[in-house]
This record gives sequence, structure tokens and C-alpha cells, in this order.
Amino acid sequence: MSNLPKDLRYTDEHEWIKKEEGSQYRIGITDFAQDELGDIVFVELPSVGDELKADEPFGSVESVKTVSELYAPLSGKVVSVNEDLDDSPEFVNESPYEKAWMIVIETDDEAAYERLLSTEEYEAKIKED
Repeated sequence: MSNLPKDLRYTDEHEWIKKEEGSQYRIGITDFAQDELGDIVFVELPSVGDELKADEPFGSVESVKTVSELYAPLSGKVVSVNEDLDDSPEFVNESPYEKAWMIVIETDDEAAYERLLSTEEYEAKIKED
């Protein structure tokens, strides 16, 4: 079974979301997603200041197998981007929840965050896949 931290929320598209201070949320892809994709060779992310809309693409990850779009779990403004992934995309495979966070957004839609999948709901979903 994939590594699934209990303090996160998840999406059907295999992103994880962590509530930070105030109205900020850290986003990345799950251990399950990186395992399915294989070796990550490139990560394309938005710029600080970009506005994201929930459920719309905000970037992509490229592996030796395929290119997969990243979907915004919440609407909001990008306030931080993990630039380490430019030079070290392999962090996504090595450390999907720590070193390979992708972006931090600021949103005031707490209700949307609460509607995302719990660890147990996401675990049930990936067992189906």
C-alpha cells in the first residue's frame, strides 16, 4: 500500500493538499501517483502570482512513460513554487510529501478543502484503480 499521511486531503486526480498557516495550502502528487508514473524527468509548474481554478490543470509532470497534467484541488493564487524540482525532478519519486511539494496557494475557500478526500476515502479509491 502507498504511503498516505493522515494529516492531508486528497483528490481523485492523485494530488495531496496540506493546510498551512492561515489560508495557505501546500500541494503535490501522491506516492501512488508517482509510483504509477515511474521515473519523473521534468516538472512544469505555474509562476508565483498565477491564479488557479479548482479542477483545472496548473502544470504537468513528465516521466519516462508519459506526461500527466496536474489539477488544482482548490481555486486560489500561487504564493510559492518549489524551484528545487527544476533541477531535481527525481524528488517526486524519492520524497513526494516532503521534498517534492509543488506549489503553495492562498485561498479563502475552506469549505472546498473540507470536501476533498480524507485519507480513508483516498485509500478506498486507489484500491479500486
